[in-house]
Amino acid sequence: MTARAISLFEAILMMSLIIFWGSSFVVVTVALGEKLTPIAIATYRFLIAGVFFLATLLFKKIRERNYRLLVERKDSSKMFFLALVGVTFFFTAQYTGIRMAGASIAAILVCLLSPILIAVFSARMLKEHLTKRQISGICIAATGTFIVIAGSTLSLSDSRDFFLGSLILLATPILWAIYSLFGKKVMEKYDPFLVVAYVTLIGGLCLTPFSLAENSFHQIFTLSLNAWLAILFLSLTCSLLGYYVWFYVMKHVGAAVTSSFLFAEPLVTVLFAVAFIGEKISPFILIGGFLIFTGVYLVTMKQMPRLKL
Repeated sequence: MTARAISLFEAILMMSLIIFWGSSFVVVTVALGEKLTPIAIATYRFLIAGVFFLATLLFKKIRERNYRLLVERKDSSKMFFLALVGVTFFFTAQYTGIRMAGASIAAILVCLLSPILIAVFSARMLKEHLTKRQISGICIAATGTFIVIAGSTLSLSDSRDFFLGSLILLATPILWAIYSLFGKKVMEKYDPFLVVAYVTLIGGLCLTPFSLAENSFHQIFTLSLNAWLAILFLSLTCSLLGYYVWFYVMKHVGAAVTSSFLFAEPLVTVLFAVAFIGEKISPFILIGGFLIFTGVYLVTMKQMPRLKL
């Protein structure tokens, strides 16, 4: 498919999606404030989302008789691996990092470092040479990451939790890069929405033993209204609706234009974190975040979305 200019409607959809995904870091903070553990939040989110994904797939099957619901047996292990890396481990690390280091730092490290690592891993796997511009971008992003973590650690009173949380968050872009590169071939073979549905449900099921082990699974029966609203927002808006919008727009305008909107996600998180949960943003986070953004731009940015009115 040849990418085309993005329409006003598609741009509005993507801006809404970035607001949903950017605010999700703050919503997780709210859920954590309701005495839920990171594993419990991830478990509830993906089990509920998985059920709705399955219902959506069945509805698609009814409408499209030839729609493929099952994957080949040889690909089942790949789905399991993607679920572990992209859901079970990724969101356990992300939510734990949010609890220890905060929503803003999580969004900056997760959203901005992921494309950098994807570019680096792709170059290694495909034996391609990084350009001088990309190498410069990687160095700038690395400098920004150091400033964010080291500077904020030294300036905060609860520096130990922040530092450990930041280290945990650094694992998330690595996991996402592995998930993205490994899942690319799988999504070329199957409908991407089908793959995400399988990964979501399997990932939620794989989280369940951890939730049972920490004795948090039973909390689903005693959730407060705020906790339920947070879980349903993450499950329905960020997962089900979010990925539907993502693949809808990508199908019409291409991956490059669609992905370019993701650069605004950390900014949305910071604004929501300051406005709704009173999170304080240190100068180190602002300076380091800007450097990371600059580095990501140099490594990955090839074209900005053109709006078709």
